[in-house]
Amino acid sequence: MAAMKPRTGDGPMEVTKEGRSLILRLPLEGGGRLVVEMNADEAVSLKECLVGATK
Repeated sequence: MAAMKPRTGDGPMEVTKEGRSLILRLPLEGGGRLVVEMNADEAVSLKECLVGATK
């Protein structure tokens, strides 16, 4: 039987590449994580939106 890992919101924001997709894991303030799967084009669009919002 595989070891079970607790699902907590603790830990850093991370992005991993799985196949052709990028997986963003974003810890949430109330606990847990928001997990978003996107392709490279969507990641570039997200970057542009975030840069624009932080200026």
